[in-house]
Amino acid sequence: MTHHPTPDQAILPAEALASFVQSWFDRRETYLRLFRENGRPLYVLEPDVLTRQADRFKKAFQPVLPETGFYFAVKSNNHPGVARTLLESGFGLDVSSGLELRMALDLGADNIVFSGPGKTADELKLAVDNAGRVTVLIDSFGELQRLEPIAAAANTTVRAGVRLTTNPSGLWRKFGILPDQLPEFQQAALRCPHIDLRGIQFHTSWNLTPRAHADFIRTLGALLAAMPEAFTRQLAFIDIGGGYWPEQGEWLHQLPEGETGTPEHNPSRKCRPHYRLAAEPITVFAREIGRAVTESIWPVTACRICLEPGRWICHEAMQLLMSVVDKKGDDLVITDAGTNTIGWERFETDYFPVLNLTRPDLTERPCHVLGALCTPHDVWGYSYFGQDIQVGDILMIPAQGAYTYSLRQNFIKPVPDVVVLNR
Repeated sequence: MTHHPTPDQAILPAEALASFVQSWFDRRETYLRLFRENGRPLYVLEPDVLTRQADRFKKAFQPVLPETGFYFAVKSNNHPGVARTLLESGFGLDVSSGLELRMALDLGADNIVFSGPGKTADELKLAVDNAGRVTVLIDSFGELQRLEPIAAAANTTVRAGVRLTTNPSGLWRKFGILPDQLPEFQQAALRCPHIDLRGIQFHTSWNLTPRAHADFIRTLGALLAAMPEAFTRQLAFIDIGGGYWPEQGEWLHQLPEGETGTPEHNPSRKCRPHYRLAAEPITVFAREIGRAVTESIWPVTACRICLEPGRWICHEAMQLLMSVVDKKGDDLVITDAGTNTIGWERFETDYFPVLNLTRPDLTERPCHVLGALCTPHDVWGYSYFGQDIQVGDILMIPAQGAYTYSLRQNFIKPVPDVVVLNR
């Protein structure tokens, strides 16, 4: 889930980092109050951020793709409050399991796309039982053959699309069918009277630029131009997936040349530089994707374009609060929250600033900030922003809304409660 920077990648500019840190310190009293009221590690969910990002995303794409459907990728943050807020913002929900589908139905969602490989018979039946609210994005020929008898038994016609794989080699080939199998799949769907094949989906991931989207849109346009006119005429939607990277870019640690393993602290050293893989603004994604659709898709079929943002929407909508419970030296502290709250050893490679809300300062000071799990890989960071750091200080790791809460795990320590910050 990580990318490793190369020596020629840009150092994260100090002014950009300072501005990011200050934006959170400006609201420190709000976060301090929440922690003091609850007295334990917390996820802080901020619905206003979700609403703002949803609005920005729609405003970027609607001028270039007027007939557009927006779906929030639930897997990126599966807290029900996140999905509820996005529904209120006019989004549908993109789910990839029966568990997520049940949550979406319970929230009252009536515009759901059900994607993902390996759907079970029970999951397909749940979709069939709610066919008026769910579009099934079929992942394989086998899934098509499993879905047809379930729909027939319910005397229901299921609205469906088919996923095309964007990478036929390596692990990504688990998703969808090969693009050149689309004609064969269409013929197979015609033999399934309870399947209404009306769309196509594809997905690319970890996109810092719109190139992957635009390239596959052009590939798809050429593929559709060779399909029977009856198919392209009835095509109602093309779902181009998600994978839009937040505009801050990807922030990473980089080890000195020749060093391996976890960075070791040296009190005489200043904080090491942080690296950023730059990301294009969402308006650039919209412009380039819109151009590719206009040039390659709409001359063939006048269908709706659907998008499934996840990370881009919820990245800054959830923060983590914790406190220092032990100080083993000027260069090492232990917090009361462990990285089971984010589900993986993210901060051995990814960089996010650790903010000391109790003693705020824009100076970054070297220090191993570690969690309380019984494992050496329980790392929050190798530095903190603050005047000092002491037992009892309240720390924040900001912008942990994407692929952290959903990956939380019951490992050694309990996971924190969620506090919703309504303003």
